[in-house]
Amino acid sequence: MVERRVTIGWSEGLHARPAAIFVRAATSAGVPVTIAKGDGTPVNAASMLAVLSLGAECGEQVVLSSESADAVDALDRLAKLVGEGLEELPETV
Repeated sequence: MVERRVTIGWSEGLHARPAAIFVRAATSAGVPVTIAKGDGTPVNAASMLAVLSLGAECGEQVVLSSESADAVDALDRLAKLVGEGLEELPETV
């Protein structure tokens, strides 16, 4: 399992617009990804409803993970997106 712990950088947390940006990026990552708030139960990162249900706020830590061996680059890019509060998934890290 590949895992990244990251602190949410969006001032709104993972709500509305930032959640939509994240879900779109997770969907296009090419590997199945889950997200959990702290040590909570992981949810499908490609599901808008699941991501919103986390109630993750700015400054809280989330855990991105994947069972895929090819997930290292995808999780690095998603972690950068979340940690820096970017508007789109970075091409490279």
